[in-house]
Amino acid sequence: MSGAGDSTEDTGRTEAIPEAPPAGASPPPGPNHTPPSGPPSRSSSGPSAGARERGRGPVVAALMLGMALAALDGTIVSTAVPQIVGDLGGFAVFSWLFSGYLLAVTVTLPVYGKLSDTFGRKPVLIAGIVVFLIGSLLCATAWSMASLIAFRVVQGLGGGALQGTVQTIAADLYPLKERPRIQAKLSTVWATSSVAGPALGGLLAGYADWRWIFLVNLPVGVVALWLIVRYLREPGRTSPSRTTAQGTRPGRTTPASPGARTASALRHRVDWAGALAVFATGALLLTALVQGGVAWPWLSAPSFAFLGGSAVLAAVTVVIERRAAEPIIPGWVWRRRTIAAVNLALGALGLLMVAPTVFLPTYAQSVLGLGPIAAGFVLSAMTLSWPVSAALSNRVYNRVGFRQTAVIGIFLAMLILLAFPLLPFPGQAWQPALIMLLLGGALGLFQLPLIIGVQATVGWSERGTATASILFCRQVGQSVGAAVFGAVANGALASRLDDPPSPGLPRDLDSVSTALENPAALTAEALEYLRRAVDAAVDRVYLGAAVAAALALLVLLVLAPKRFPVIAEKDTD
Repeated sequence: MSGAGDSTEDTGRTEAIPEAPPAGASPPPGPNHTPPSGPPSRSSSGPSAGARERGRGPVVAALMLGMALAALDGTIVSTAVPQIVGDLGGFAVFSWLFSGYLLAVTVTLPVYGKLSDTFGRKPVLIAGIVVFLIGSLLCATAWSMASLIAFRVVQGLGGGALQGTVQTIAADLYPLKERPRIQAKLSTVWATSSVAGPALGGLLAGYADWRWIFLVNLPVGVVALWLIVRYLREPGRTSPSRTTAQGTRPGRTTPASPGARTASALRHRVDWAGALAVFATGALLLTALVQGGVAWPWLSAPSFAFLGGSAVLAAVTVVIERRAAEPIIPGWVWRRRTIAAVNLALGALGLLMVAPTVFLPTYAQSVLGLGPIAAGFVLSAMTLSWPVSAALSNRVYNRVGFRQTAVIGIFLAMLILLAFPLLPFPGQAWQPALIMLLLGGALGLFQLPLIIGVQATVGWSERGTATASILFCRQVGQSVGAAVFGAVANGALASRLDDPPSPGLPRDLDSVSTALENPAALTAEALEYLRRAVDAAVDRVYLGAAVAAALALLVLLVLAPKRFPVIAEKDTD
């Protein structure tokens, strides 16, 4: 690794079975890495680039299918909610179909990240797919809303392994210079799912049965499982270093002989107490954030109980993790400038993403008068430009570096978010769609270089933990954003509706949206007033999102190093 106090180490690249063993080793030129002196060499017996790509093909297909399971889950379920509620009842608690799944995914991400570093990606990913499929099958057999929510939590326990481990294996498979290609493919899966998911969910719920939205996961998951079992091969692993030596940081890996690797693998101890503490802390905190202001007021006994309990458990978690031999969340995740800065920056990304994903559909339907499908297409403009921008981001960071590329992306995103409140009222659908198209391009430049940059600064035995930490922070940021911006939107509406021109007008965002779905019951004056109130509330949310982007920019400029300390990879292709 370039940079003082860091050593070059074996990155333990994951391979596909058809690939030949490495015949030579020469580090690929990273954007912020100076290769060692001497000409690079490769034996003529090494596999060609085409052969390597064909060998990785089945594993990449499995990763894309696994990502599709997680990506389709939210969008395909949302369109079937009316049918589910009509069959099972439980309208008052149906939001937990999404909240329960989100909680399970978020709190398990760091646990799966550490387990994948300890025991390998393959067993963790296989276990995650199996648990997700079991949860899907149970969801299809649900007999009540309570049972369906419980089974969605089971799905989320598998979904946490899918999200984190797929991203980590993608980094294992490809050298630094090629990672934007696989990441762009995974981003395309999310983009496609955001468009296809609602349509597929609507078709299955309308013309078959809502239970099929869960059963459709089974064939996809089985194919992904077979491809992973059949084609994914992982190298021998090294045990975490216990000592701090010149040029080596705590927690780094050191090369070991095959016999030593086998012996070290037997000495691994899973930090189950830490895993349980992390899970409990995250569950209480996210429950407080998701349900606060919805199921109970923010300034109420349940909010204080959940927030206070999460604070106490967080302190307990820190004590447990400091004493653990192999902690679930190692201290180096926050001690290293690069990873800590990226964690905070992507937490801010999760915060700002609430504006387009949660509030834009309401804006499109309530202010622009679009239907649900058309409103979805306005939002999908962002998901179309995001993977394209991400795929091309390496052309930027290879020239100016990871941090500078991310700075450019988030600065542009901040300007674009600030432009949203300037849209005319009521405006045309293409105007917010253009804003979302530009925002997706900017965020593609921001997120992917940071993820790839962090993955390039750690070795194989730390990559799962590092990847999970940044995904965890992004998920927590999204939960915080939903709570904060929900309060912002409701506050803006309340200020507009304190003295309404017509009696009987609703006072919160959900009620306003419901009222606007039945415009015939409102006078023309009341309808116009409500639409302007929603427009003002969403404008406030986008201004808040711009502030979140500014915070991410500040974090990168102040905390992130100008040049990420990239590890010199050994080319295992």
